[in-house]
Amino acid sequence: MVQLEPPVVEGFTPTPYAEKQGFKAKFIKKTKENPFVPIGCLATAGALTYGLIAFRQGKTRQSQMMMRARIGAQGFTVAAIMFGVYMAAAKSQPRPS
Repeated sequence: MVQLEPPVVEGFTPTPYAEKQGFKAKFIKKTKENPFVPIGCLATAGALTYGLIAFRQGKTRQSQMMMRARIGAQGFTVAAIMFGVYMAAAKSQPRPS
């Protein structure tokens, strides 16, 4: 059996004994890094659910408002993800001295 070496990436030193994280631990870690993403996801799901309930009850005006709120919440979530990516990239860049 041939043992393959990991690729060499400048500025990254792999650790042979990486800590295995479960879903809950990883979720908590990611939420602490960027808490606005789960907030945006919950807002999106809430607006969608409430909008569908209003639609089913025949409240078309309220349903339309909730669908617009859903779009706003989705935009907020995408902006939060992009901000998190930017901050992670900025954090990993070496600072000029």
